[in-house]
This record gives sequence, structure tokens and C-alpha cells, in this order.
Amino acid sequence: MKQIHFPPNLKVGDKIAVVSPAGTVRADQLKNGLEMIESKGFVPVTAPNICTKYARGYDYAGTEQERISDMNWALNDNGISAIWASRGGYGCQHLIQHLNLDNFKKNPKWYIGYSDNTVLQSFLFQKGFASIHGQTIKTSDFGVSADSYNLIFEVLQGELPNYTVDAHMLNRKGSAKGKLVGGNLALVYALLGTPYLFPLENNILFIEEVGERYYSLDRMLMSLELAGVFRKIAGVVVGGMTQMGEEKNNLSYNDSFDPFAYEIIAERLHNYDFPVAFGFPNGHIFDNKPLIIGVEVHLKVAETVKITFN
Repeated sequence: MKQIHFPPNLKVGDKIAVVSPAGTVRADQLKNGLEMIESKGFVPVTAPNICTKYARGYDYAGTEQERISDMNWALNDNGISAIWASRGGYGCQHLIQHLNLDNFKKNPKWYIGYSDNTVLQSFLFQKGFASIHGQTIKTSDFGVSADSYNLIFEVLQGELPNYTVDAHMLNRKGSAKGKLVGGNLALVYALLGTPYLFPLENNILFIEEVGERYYSLDRMLMSLELAGVFRKIAGVVVGGMTQMGEEKNNLSYNDSFDPFAYEIIAERLHNYDFPVAFGFPNGHIFDNKPLIIGVEVHLKVAETVKITFN
């Protein structure tokens, strides 16, 4: 497997580009996030089409070409030190065939996002670069903990997180090492059979999901099983499963770790012997602590769960 490169650490005064690679966003939804970046001593620079709205069966942040242009600017401009997605939604798959990394390879930078941004993080992993699976800039319906953002800034400045999480009754004990891959399950599923899926062999797969019916969750897991994913990976970390099932509209965003969704996942993983950790605080949830995609981790599932980044 190719070497994964870390972008350089940021220093006070560096510029952070904020882009909208998928769904549209309003300026008022970005205000708090942009002010937060400034409060940390960095300079937010917004992409030209960050608040553009292009309705095409979904409200995209611009046409495909506009979003491709914004991403290529952010990736390759030497004055930009990191790229932070405004939000997810849908649309990142439109971009990956058209991204230019010529200058990015000479001047790599952190990419931060989650949800639909899983596609871009898989693309960057394939090209040999780590990224941050963490909270986006848009003010979300479920809010976000201060730690969720503070830990991202620590990573940007060179400090790797290590996590200890309480045990879950569905956990499977064990220990494994591998590069951390994955993100939103629907996007991992959507990349199956394409050249853009994360390398899986001997790696640790993280999954989270929001707003899917239970049969849709099972269908995605079944597709991963039929594709041989669970025969390749070294371990699984399961994050938020939020607003799932037939009654999802009646559920609060506080129901972050849907117990029935967790049972479905545990049943699909029953025939495998790798360690499995449920209840990690990352996903469409209030306490969305960042994970570093592409980095070697040690997963230890025992009386507690420890995830150590190397």
C-alpha cells in the first residue's frame, strides 16, 4: 500500500478555504463557523460559489462545473493551508473524476468534512493523503460540541488525538492495527465497484449513518458482505446511527446510537472474528469528535475501547 502523507501543520495567520462541494448553504448558516476560524487565529477564505444554489432534483451549491472549479482552486492555491467543507448533502461524486492535484501534491493541505465528503476523503486516500473526518462549518440541526471543533484545530496544528470510549454490549473484543478508512456508510456503499473506494485490505473500517430505513441499512451492509469487504478488513468502528428506521421523523437527534440499527450491524458482522467497537462519538451527532482518515491506528476493544493514532 502506498505511503500516506500528512499535510504540514498550520500556524496562526494561515488561510483556510471554505468550500461547498455538495449541497447548497446559506450565508447565515456559515457565520458562526467563519467567526470560529477567525477566533482561532486563522483566516477563512470562502470559495466563489460557496452559497450558490443550483436546483436540479436537489439543491446543489452550483453546477458541477462551478463546484469542480471551486475545489480545484482550493486544492491547488499555494495561499491556502487547509480546506474545510461547509456541509455535506449530495454531490461530491460529481467532482472526483475532474479534480486536479498537480500543485496539491507539492503543497498538500488538510481536507475537513464528513457525510458526503467521505467520497473526497476516499479520493485523497487513493492519492496518498490523510484527511480529517470531522464536523463541517454549517450550523447543524443537532448542534455540535465545542470539543468537536477544538480537536480539529489541534489536529491542524500537529496534535494527534487518542480516544478511550466506554464499552458497548455489542462490542467484540480484540486488537487490530491498520489504516483508518471509511466514513458515511451510504458513500462507502456507493463507491463499491469503482476505482475510488478506499483500499480495505487489513484496514480498520469506520461507519456512520443518518436518516436511512432499517432495510436500507441492511442492504448496504449486505452489499459490503457480498463484495468481500468483511473478509478483507481488520476491524470495525461504528459511530452515530441517527434518525434511522420507519419512524425516523419522530426521533430526536439525541438518539445518536440507534439500538436496533446497532443490532442489524452486529448480526451482519456475526460470522467474522475481527474486533468491533460500537458507540464511537463521530457522525451526524452533537459530539462529533474527529477521526483521521488514512492514518495507522491501533484499535483495542476490551473493558474500554482505545483508538490510538500512530
